[in-house]
Amino acid sequence: MPFAATILTLYPEMFPGPLGVSLAGRALAAGTWSLEAVQIRDFATDRHRTVDDTPAGGGAGMVLRADVVARAVDHAAALAPAIPILAMTPRGAPLTQERVRALAVGPGVTILCGRFEGFDERLFDARPAIEQVSLGDIILSGGEPAALALLDACIRLLPGVMGAPDSGAEESFEEGLLEYPHYTRPFEWEGRTIPEVLRSGDHAKIAAWRKARREQDTRLRRPDLWERYSGARARPASDAQRETKEPDQ
Repeated sequence: MPFAATILTLYPEMFPGPLGVSLAGRALAAGTWSLEAVQIRDFATDRHRTVDDTPAGGGAGMVLRADVVARAVDHAAALAPAIPILAMTPRGAPLTQERVRALAVGPGVTILCGRFEGFDERLFDARPAIEQVSLGDIILSGGEPAALALLDACIRLLPGVMGAPDSGAEESFEEGLLEYPHYTRPFEWEGRTIPEVLRSGDHAKIAAWRKARREQDTRLRRPDLWERYSGARARPASDAQRETKEPDQ
């Protein structure tokens, strides 16, 4: 079965957007994944198809109503009970490559796109299965661009989409490190040359150089990633084994 993506949005015309071209577009045309964009307004019950209202307690902007959005979520969940539902919101947990990999091996994902000031919090209280995720510490005009990024990250991992099975094995965030830098022709450009080791033909030396650069660049550019990576390497194997054992009864 293809990887099934359902988007709950106020702007279904934004999809597939950039996912309709290049690798994702070819995979969509080939049936490797499917896409359905669902209009949240279709689940409003008044004649104006109202989906939002003013914030309780006052304040700027509008808030998406829990009752309307919940009906859209319930509709998607009824059609595909086994598929996880993610809400794109700056209040969510940061999205990681590990989570993307887990989603990509599943049957698909339903993505709920926020707008305005966000969702009525009672939606998440009443539907605890909704996973709140964030693309990063930035504010977008809505959840749709974040949903496109999440889908792109998943689709490229689907079998056959990238071609060679190991195409993404050493990319940034895989194995907890940033990717090593890349070079190509011409050998000299504006007085800068390609590192000699990459022209040596010595695959062992090239692999060692790349690993060293991944570690160096991660340590300098992303100390948060480096701390987790170095901490995981330094932890004794006995600690990891103890964590996997059942607690004493």
